[in-house]
Amino acid sequence: MSEQSRPPQKTGKPHRRPKKDAVRMLAFEALRAVDERDAYANLVLPPLLRKAREKGDFDGRDAALATELVYGTLRRQGTYDAIIAACVDRPLREVDPPVLDVLSLGAHQLLGTRIPTHAAVSASVELARVVLGDGRAKFVNAVLRKVSRHELDEWIEQVAPPYDDDPEDHLAVVHSHPRWVVSALWDSLGGGRAGIEDLLEADNERPEVTLVARPGRSTADELLDVLGEESALPGRWSPYAVRLSEGGEPGAIDAIREGRAGVQDEGSQLVAIALANAPLDGPDKAWLDGCAGPGGKAAMLAGLAAERGALLLASEKQPHRAKLVAKALAGNPGPYQVIAADGTRPPWRPGTFDRVLMDVPCTGLGALRRRPEARWRRRPEDLEGFAPLQRGLLRTALESVRTGGVVGYATCSPHMAETRAVVDDVVKQYDAELIDARPLLPGVPALGDGPDVQLWPHLHGTDAMYLALIRRTG
Repeated sequence: MSEQSRPPQKTGKPHRRPKKDAVRMLAFEALRAVDERDAYANLVLPPLLRKAREKGDFDGRDAALATELVYGTLRRQGTYDAIIAACVDRPLREVDPPVLDVLSLGAHQLLGTRIPTHAAVSASVELARVVLGDGRAKFVNAVLRKVSRHELDEWIEQVAPPYDDDPEDHLAVVHSHPRWVVSALWDSLGGGRAGIEDLLEADNERPEVTLVARPGRSTADELLDVLGEESALPGRWSPYAVRLSEGGEPGAIDAIREGRAGVQDEGSQLVAIALANAPLDGPDKAWLDGCAGPGGKAAMLAGLAAERGALLLASEKQPHRAKLVAKALAGNPGPYQVIAADGTRPPWRPGTFDRVLMDVPCTGLGALRRRPEARWRRRPEDLEGFAPLQRGLLRTALESVRTGGVVGYATCSPHMAETRAVVDDVVKQYDAELIDARPLLPGVPALGDGPDVQLWPHLHGTDAMYLALIRRTG
């Protein structure tokens, strides 16, 4: 071949196809689902991990890293946004969401893990090349190199306003919560700086996996015997609780697969136990769970009711959630019934029940450890949307219980507008009185002045469950 007929030689670096990192691809996919579809990470991540394991892409260490990247990024999103904003030349709202997800994943690796700096940057740039293209990968590289110049504490000193100038905004940036959530939690908790900082820090910690031995179907001792001392510990407060050590797999436990036990926060267990043990005059034969989905408290109540020969009616408005309740109650030793019904327009007659639980829909601000994305998704105006429903359901509960019977009003939110404000507004409309719930949670410290109780992640190791017990007097 002559020189003239040879094809021109390419200059510069040869084109290299970006390498796909299965762990970071999966983490990115989970974050996009949370952002685009308003999905919850605790629902999106397990099937993604299962699929990766089935394909042979993942081992246990890979799954643990992917989980840490997803949850760590979501928990610290507010802090990372403030840091990234200091490293770009435009408002964050003008950065495409997929680019921001890659940047946040990179920031978490740099500032929130022990991954070496060069590895965190290069892996994030490779991910950007795969999912965003070479052009935007260069932008990711430039931003993350700026992020890598400082440790997290140094960045916080730069981007968070001083505490003395604006306490709530300082805490919002440092602990990665929206300002309005910081304010609401502080109002509910009361006290000074130390308590609210402890609470916000607890919200950013990975929660333990807690199991419940469903009454009449299994026991905590049985679960502990099966799991062994290295894998599990007894619950702190509930006699039915078992805490898994890190890395424990609930789905591998026979009692879980058979429905004799379940995964349930200890605070949720305490609500059901307290209602079941509240003093009662007269018969104790008919119980109601008026907002029963997805079925954890209903399964506990059904077992406790069965021990007394009582029937539990579990009512849930959404048919698909009613199916979950039926699955949770299947095999219960005593009588029960599951129905799909609107709790604000009940099909049962007034005064039918001896005990009623209304664990009402709420903002979920008490479970931010488990659903960190909820803190960014909720808005103050959501409280106004829940208020009529919460009051309507409590009115139904008080009308459904007989004179002398007991109602438990519960929320997985400590916000005053969803707890005491609802109870105070509704109870005064009826012949009813609050019962001191504190003696019904024996051994549990720091329950406040009563008669209602508020549990806290930093004080009790539980979700921030609220419970008021109300006796119908006429």
